[in-house]
Order: sequence, then C-alpha cells, then structure tokens
Amino acid sequence: MSEPAEKKENIPDASAGKGIPNGGSPAKTQEDFDLATIYVSDAQYNRNIYFDTSPQAVRLYLLYNHWALKVLLYFFILVNLSLAIFEEPALVSLPTWATMLVELLCLLVFTIRLVHYAKVIPREKFWKDPKNICIIIVLLLTLIDMIIYGALKAANLYSVRWSRVLRPLLLINVTEGRQLRRAFRSIRNALPEVSSVFVLFIFSVLMFSLMALKLLSKRGLKTIEGASYFTNYLEIVFDLYVLVTTANSPDVMMPAYNANSIFALFFILYILVNTYIFMSVFLAVVFNNYKKHLKEEIRQLVRAKRHKMARAFGVLQEQREEGGPPVVSHENWNKLVQQARPDISSAHRELLWRVCDDGNQGFIGKVAFVQLADLLNIEVITLKSRPHPLQSLIPSLYESKPSRLVCRVVQHRGFVITFDLIILVNAVFIGLDEENPLISNSEWVFLALYVLEILLKLYAFEPRAFFSKHSFWNWFDTIVVVAALIATIVNSALKSSGGYTSRQVLDIVFILRVLRLIRVVDGIKRFRAIINTLIRIGPAILTFGQLILVVYYVFAMVGMELFKNKVKFYEDATNPEKAYCGNPLLKGSTFAQLSYCKNNFNNVVSSFILLLELTVVNQWHVLGTGFATVTHKSALIFFVLFHVMVVIIIINIFVAFVLEAFFVEYSVGKGDLQTSLERKIEELELTVAQEKLEDNLVNAMETIDNDLGSGQSPTANLPSLLFKVASKRYRTVDALLQRMFEADLDPEDFAENDIPEDQAGNFENPTFGVA
Repeated sequence: MSEPAEKKENIPDASAGKGIPNGGSPAKTQEDFDLATIYVSDAQYNRNIYFDTSPQAVRLYLLYNHWALKVLLYFFILVNLSLAIFEEPALVSLPTWATMLVELLCLLVFTIRLVHYAKVIPREKFWKDPKNICIIIVLLLTLIDMIIYGALKAANLYSVRWSRVLRPLLLINVTEGRQLRRAFRSIRNALPEVSSVFVLFIFSVLMFSLMALKLLSKRGLKTIEGASYFTNYLEIVFDLYVLVTTANSPDVMMPAYNANSIFALFFILYILVNTYIFMSVFLAVVFNNYKKHLKEEIRQLVRAKRHKMARAFGVLQEQREEGGPPVVSHENWNKLVQQARPDISSAHRELLWRVCDDGNQGFIGKVAFVQLADLLNIEVITLKSRPHPLQSLIPSLYESKPSRLVCRVVQHRGFVITFDLIILVNAVFIGLDEENPLISNSEWVFLALYVLEILLKLYAFEPRAFFSKHSFWNWFDTIVVVAALIATIVNSALKSSGGYTSRQVLDIVFILRVLRLIRVVDGIKRFRAIINTLIRIGPAILTFGQLILVVYYVFAMVGMELFKNKVKFYEDATNPEKAYCGNPLLKGSTFAQLSYCKNNFNNVVSSFILLLELTVVNQWHVLGTGFATVTHKSALIFFVLFHVMVVIIIINIFVAFVLEAFFVEYSVGKGDLQTSLERKIEELELTVAQEKLEDNLVNAMETIDNDLGSGQSPTANLPSLLFKVASKRYRTVDALLQRMFEADLDPEDFAENDIPEDQAGNFENPTFGVA
C-alpha cells in the first residue's frame, strides 16, 4: 500500500505555485476545502469539466453538482421525452397548447441549466465544447419547430413535429450523460471496422441472391400464398437477408426443397457462410474493437482522475518543518473527506485514513493521497453489534443452554438447507392438482413451517438486523409468507361462504407460492456466484438500456410520422375491418392473418413494443412487409436500418461488454486497494466473520450502517463496529471499467508534464473526446 514519504515523492510537483490557491501554505481556508472537494468529487465520479477556480465559480460548481438539481434536470428530460405520449398520434390526447406549454417549460429549465454551466467554466471553453453547441442548436430548432407547427395547426394545414427526434440529444449531451456518450463513442469507434465486414457480408448476400435467381426463377415455383417464388432479384435479396436472422427459416426454403432436395444444399451453405461465419465475425470485430478503444479511454480517464487528485493535493499540501516533500495532514484530510462524503461515518473515515497512512505518521504524501478517490469508490459495510432485546428482558431464559442450542441450530447451514428442501417439496405439491383435499390442505402445513422459520430467525437474530433496510431476502421471505398466509385465509373464507368464485384470490396465492421458489436460487453456490456477478455489472448494463431507449425513441418518432394510422387494431371482434387491420391493402396478407394489427405506430407505446419485437427478430420480416404493403416497398429500408443499428451493432457491443465484464468479475481477483483495505480491517480486528455475513445476494445489495444481530451472549466481547468490504458493488460504472484494465495502468502515472504551465490549477478533458 502506502510507502514512506521519501520513496513516494520522486515525481515533480506541478501542483505548487501557479494556479493553485494557497499551494504549500499551512493555513487553509474554506475556499481551499471547497476547491479540493470539487477535485476529489470529480475524480471519484470521473467528471471531466474544465471549471474556473475562482471562489464564485467554485461555489456555483458545487451548486451545479448538487443532487437535487441533477434529479430536477432528469425529471424534466423525462417529462420532455414523455410528451410523445400526449402528442399526435397520441396514446392519451391533450390539447396542442398544453403539450407545447409543458415543452416550453422544459426548454426553459434546460436553458437555465446551460447558463449555470456557462458561469462555471471559462467562456472560450464553453463555446469550444461540442455538447454545449449541440444543446443550443437542439433548443433553437425545437423552438422554431414549435412556432411553425403551431402556426400550421392554427391554419388547419398539415404539419409534422420533426424536432421530436432531437429530444434524446438532450439526454446524451447534458454533462451527466457521460456514460451514454461513451456508449455512442463505442458505436462510432466500431463503425469503421464493422463497415468493412458489413460490405463483405452484403456482397455475399448479393452473390447468393444472384445464384438463387438463376437457379430457381425459371422453375415456376410458388410460395405458400401462391405468389411467384424467387423471380424478383430485390425480393430475393430481402428474403435471404431475413434468412440470416433465421426469422423466415425454413419457410423461405420449402418451395425449393419440396421441388428437389438438392436445393437444400444451397440454403445450408448460405446459412453456414452468412449466419454462422459472418455474424460471428461481426461479434469478434466488435468485441476486439470495443475492448481496444475502451481500454484506451479508461487509461485516459484514470490519468484525468489522477490530475484532479494531484490538484487537490496541491491545494491542501503543507511543507514539513524538517523539510522534504509536501504532505497533507490528518486534520486537513479528515475535513476534506467529511466535506466530500458527508454520508460515511467517522469510523469509516478513520479506517480509510489508516489505509492511506499505513506507517501512522500523521500525514500522507501525494501517491497515498491520490488513492483516495478509488478508496471512496470501494463499498464498505459498517455493521453495529448490538444485543438481542430478549437478552435485556429475560436474560436468564435467553442465555440458558436450550436457548443457545436453538440459536446455534438456526445459525447453522443445515437450517437453511432444510428449509430449502421444504421449499422444493412445496414446489412439487404446487404442481399437483389443487382440487385434491390432501394437496390443498398441505399448503397450511407449508405456511406453518415458513412462519416458524421466520419466528426462529427473529429469535436467533436481533430483529433490527433481520429487518435492516438492505436485508433483501429477509424482507422478501416475510412479505411473501405473510401475504400468502392472508391470501390463503381469504381464499378459504370465500370458498366456505359459497356462491362466490375466488379465482383471483387463488391466482394470487399461486403466484406467491411460486415466488417463494426464488429463495432456492440463493442456496446454491454456483447460482449465487452467477447472480452476484450480474448484480455487480448491473449499473453498467443500464447504460446500454439508456442507449437502446434513445435509439428506440428516434425510430419511434420517425415510424409514427411514416406509418401512423396505416394499421389499426379493433377490439370489437365483430367488426369486419378487424380481419384486415382497417386497411384493404392487407386483405389476405400474412400480417393480417397472424392478427398483428396491434403492432402499429399509432402511439409511442405501441411503437416501442413493435421495435422490441423487431429487436427479437422473430417474424420481423412479416412486420416490415406489412407496413411496406400499406405504404411503399421502400419502407423496408426503415426496418433494415433498425436491424443493422440495433441488432448487428448495439446488441453486439452490449454482448462484448457483458463478456468482458463478466469474465473480469467471475474470474479475476480483487484489486490492490481493496485487498489493502481488507488487510487493514483484519489488522484492526474489525473484520466480520464469514458465518456472520455470508457471500449471498443480501450482501450484494447492502451498503452501509446495517445492524449485526447475534444469538450469542454479549460476553463474546465483539467490537461495537465491524467492517466488511462489499466487493460485489461499485459506486460508479467507471470503477468497474477501471478494474477491467487496472493491470495495465501505472499507479504513479500522473502525466503532469502534459499540463501546460498556464493551466497548472486545472486540466483539460481527456483527448478521446468531450466528456
């Protein structure tokens, strides 16, 4: 971990002097701590903003990063995106003036936020930042579109809200959207190499289509609908492109296969080359390209983080009386951490200081100080050891031998296994006929056992620990058991009353019984490891959820303008138009025969559902052909573009990330800082015994300040506070990404020589792009 100060400080100190307020002075003002807090916070959350270091700008920047303003910003972004629900074609119709008034309010909030940002950074930097220019252009274009649309509406003329496709750009370009921008950069970086493979892939499809035309066009074959088979080259190209996704297999092959079995070889060869080889190459190219660019991006993020921490060190550094390299004292360090992370306890702060000041010198040098941002990103569970209430109420009974035996039995692994087996037996009974009296009455036995399990746990473990705010499985078990007990009682009462069907209550009972089976997953170590890994990479996966949401929104807005009211759904089964989705052009089509009428672009919700169906790719060609039938064949371009953008590029990038992150989390050991933190906890004898806090889903969801109840006697002399590193969670997505490539990062690479002298108090954005 930390080395002696003499060994650490062999790096030139660029933070002293120009650009660093009070650099080297022992007297630190509140303005110094505010500035250092910003640097540490920016380093912790990987914010790359070139802000002005004047006291006024620092105060404005602290306000800019306040959580309430960020929540307010995202609320109005959500409101702005949600306006599509109420705009034509609307799911819920509202007057045009109402939606425009709300949109004007949203634009005003975005403008105020942008002005606030402009007050934080130097003016020349503001106008050189592409994301600021993008936001300004989006706001102006939206305002122009609203004026034109409102005027045309007032004149009863046809108008289009074309600016709606620009709304997601606000989500992408706000300063808080850096994870989303990184995802789009991944797409941009992957496109050059993917395009080369895609050109070869299209060339292969065109070649096979030409061969199919020559082989099958003159044989007079017919499709199942009676249409000519493989006589039009462009239709062949589309059908074979769809075959790559397997959505029309084996239907597209059957006319030729029925005519002569030898034609099956053509389709087998086509699938082998294009579905299995080219699609695999797509994934390989995307994975390699994505990893290469992400690795370089994370390296620069880490260097930028260390720049910020070096700046914070420069603000708080002091010169020792005996000379030597500058240091930061415990007092200033503690005040900084208290201001940067007011949510962590004083015990947690002291633990982090012990890790930084490994030699108990009372001060730390630059290398140890720079590690602070990463230390703050390591989740530490703080557990309070407190006695069971029954120890105070009836100590003689609770500490008796029979009572201790009950507590040991409940805390034993065999107790958990026993009730997992009971759950599995219950699962067998759930699958049997509930009309059998023996089967139906057995549910009371199982419910009684589940209630007994909860009561025994409450007896053995301190109740506040059992129901701590992050004890997921305890809450889950209790809620499911109590709800099932109430629902079963209600169901039995309704049955005995007669003349009333309790089907809905019975459905609830069955659902609650089935939910109980989820608990078994936590009892199997291999399942637990997999699910813990998924939980750890969950926040990063959500970034790709935002990415897909943005792409869906754009395609939904375009689709609604192109295809609105072309296909209609009729709930009235007697309506004759239901048979062809309200459009005579669909009479006899596969689209109508499969009752796909509800798959339309008549509102934003149905549009999103349709786009999800296209992402799954099954029957996507039927959906695309249906809309091409009611408009023009060129409409298929819309659906092919969506498939290329989402299925071939975004999904492959998503798979590449999950593969890399899952591999790291599932097989790579802990990071150096995390290991040092755990070692310090053990040295201080404040570690939590494994049997007290097992590696299960509960801990994967815990954070800090939980109670640790025990059925043991208070004479066990446990410390009042215990710690455990929650290695299953990351406070930021960047912390996970950094871990993926930390082996390639130099821990003492401050890259300070890259900073111009006139910018010694600040730093540029990473060179890979605006963040």
